[in-house]
Amino acid sequence: METQKVRTCFTITFTDDQYIQARSYVTDMKKHPKRVYWRGKEGKSEEELIIEQIAHRILSGFYNDDPLKAGRHIVRMDSMTTP
Repeated sequence: METQKVRTCFTITFTDDQYIQARSYVTDMKKHPKRVYWRGKEGKSEEELIIEQIAHRILSGFYNDDPLKAGRHIVRMDSMTTP
């Protein structure tokens, strides 16, 4: 099976509550430095980790229990294939 890489940039919106929840999650993960969560996150700022957590939840469907509401979170998506 051949795989391809696609670089995708999302423009998302999020609420203050979602930000607070993500910040709380990142704070909790700092108590567990050996978890798989930290792979590939070395050197990232706390703000980057929080925004990544929000994006992960939006794209994974945690906030998308209502299809009409889901469309409001992802404002724009730009993609391109990379060699």
